[in-house]
Amino acid sequence: MPKQRDVQAQRDLLSNATWQVLAEDGLPGLTLRAVAERAGCTTGLVMHAFPTKKALLLHARDLLYERTAVRADAAEAACTDAFGALAAVLGQAVDLPHGHHDESRVWVGFLAAALADDDLAERHRAANRSFLARIRRLVAACRPKWTDERLERTTKSLVALVEGLNVLAAADPKTYPPRLQQDALAEALASLSVITECGSAAR
Repeated sequence: MPKQRDVQAQRDLLSNATWQVLAEDGLPGLTLRAVAERAGCTTGLVMHAFPTKKALLLHARDLLYERTAVRADAAEAACTDAFGALAAVLGQAVDLPHGHHDESRVWVGFLAAALADDDLAERHRAANRSFLARIRRLVAACRPKWTDERLERTTKSLVALVEGLNVLAAADPKTYPPRLQQDALAEALASLSVITECGSAAR
């Protein structure tokens, strides 16, 4: 029986190879053979971990969620107040100057694929709802007296903005450069009274 660390090392190897394929070739290029080539192993080894193309796709979608969740956790943990955390988490969710171009393109690819695949759609909804829950919690921490209705509306408006910027910038980065994304996010926060009210409360 293989040792647990060997199994984990093998899974890490395949996960890294999967992400390399996604980043370089997009979702259409994600095949068992392509992952095997990037990992420097046999297709049989890949199939042992992911018996079908569908299993590989679902794993790849989970990888995307894990990468973005880890980055959001770090952004939130680096802040000392609720508004700073809200602005940081939303800021890292769009491309901005952070250079997450690969993740944006991969996210758009999965969004398109999810329209025709119920399992991928469920994964996409679960990831989106997790992000919504995070943003709602941060908005509520900024404005504890807001009604549930206002919290819900504000949260979905902010998430719709950053996700929309991701889609548009992925396809047309010249029209939606980092500076425009920063300004759009700042204006959205200000127009929703989050900046003014949270900033005052934090001070």
